[in-house]
Amino acid sequence: MTAPIKHLLDIVAKEVEGLKVPVVDLIAVQTKDPFKVLVATILSARTKDETTAQAAERLFKHAPDQQGLAHLSEEKIAKLIYPVGFYRNKAKYLIKLPNVLEAFGNRVPDTVEQLVTLPGVGRKTANLVVSVAFHKPAICVDTHVHRIMNIWGYVKTKDPLQTEMALRKKLPKKYWIKVNSLLVAYGQAICRPVAPHCDRCALNEVCPQIGVTPRKIPKKIPAKGKNNKKFISWNVNGIRAMEKKGFVDMIQEFDADIIAIQETKAHPDQLSDSLKNIPGYTSYWHSAEKKGYSGVAIYSRLTPLSISFGLNEPAFDKEGRIQTLEFPDFFFINIYFPNAGHGLKRLDYKIQFNKAVQDHAQKLATQKSVVICGDYNVAHKPIDLKNPKENESNAGYTLQERKWMDTFLDNGFLDTFRLFNTEAGHYTWWSYRYNARARDIGWRIDYFCVDKNSPSRVADASILKTVMGSDHCPVQLDFFVDKISS
Repeated sequence: MTAPIKHLLDIVAKEVEGLKVPVVDLIAVQTKDPFKVLVATILSARTKDETTAQAAERLFKHAPDQQGLAHLSEEKIAKLIYPVGFYRNKAKYLIKLPNVLEAFGNRVPDTVEQLVTLPGVGRKTANLVVSVAFHKPAICVDTHVHRIMNIWGYVKTKDPLQTEMALRKKLPKKYWIKVNSLLVAYGQAICRPVAPHCDRCALNEVCPQIGVTPRKIPKKIPAKGKNNKKFISWNVNGIRAMEKKGFVDMIQEFDADIIAIQETKAHPDQLSDSLKNIPGYTSYWHSAEKKGYSGVAIYSRLTPLSISFGLNEPAFDKEGRIQTLEFPDFFFINIYFPNAGHGLKRLDYKIQFNKAVQDHAQKLATQKSVVICGDYNVAHKPIDLKNPKENESNAGYTLQERKWMDTFLDNGFLDTFRLFNTEAGHYTWWSYRYNARARDIGWRIDYFCVDKNSPSRVADASILKTVMGSDHCPVQLDFFVDKISS
């Protein structure tokens, strides 16, 4: 620690004065009702504050108290709280809540030990309700509190529970109630999980920045009138499964201009209207002939001039792997590259597909800028995976696949992430086995590439490592766009 905790928290308190407070704190100020604080806290897990606030408002119109909640069906509750993350599970918790509260005299208990016995309530929720609803000393530790306290070096812990226990021993009680709202607001706005804004942080001179990789300060816009647009690429490993994990809310939280999705594993007629018609976006789908396999999709706020699917090669196009959108001054290509497969049975197929993609992209690059994103299914260099030596004969790291990536980059394209970061240890995919993600044993196989004439249009490229839901995490590109379709 380079500064006392009082000094750090006092600075943070001044910095967040003009920021929005977390929705649970806002509801507590508005109502001072422990029941509403409890319900709002349950709704808020893995959900954007604006979505939580709207869902809570809808629910409280029908169920302002536990008696009102008892008169609603589980189906009705789910409908009212949609699209909060895991809304179906939360509806199951809420339908049980009135009966469980009877054991506490039809009141919300005011201790952590009692609260964690309620459906859908863990220690984080319990601590938040105790501190916010009852103004009793309790330390709510979410990912922001856990992360920032470790960045400061105030604690050295592996998970939020350890952080809570450490803070209970070390943090003065006068900070217990307010530490969550302070650090959540600060973590959302400035000390972000990915590319924190250390350059504009008031603590920059005193914070030890333990384990932090600050954001690269965006380049200045090279010419008047250019617009910085945010693009996201994400292999979701099954979009119908992702919907149950709050995918629609995640899309809204990205606040991106184009979101490219790979491995949808679905045909449009298998999808809900909520997935196909996310407010503010038009969606475009290209599916494999085989159901439950492959597939790509794009959600776009920008209107394309034209759309094409595939590579005009039936052997490739039947697997639904590529879509190209044309805009006034760039092409956007979304691709789910084949996996070489178990025993490298599809390696030849993959290399032929890769060559066809390269030909397609090179032809387009003669007309205007080209952005190519997706799951490339190859780790290019030893720094792009945790254990390169052990994987030299495995799909995704064979010599043939890496040589193709060399050729692709040598013949006119740029790996945008490596324009900003040349360090090892940055991954986008982790096996579901062996607790690989928690141990950060991963591969970087998801990329945004651009043609060699367009690096000046790339403002930033990053990996959104903390976004969960799939075995891949999203990657992001900030790209300057001259002209927008009307």
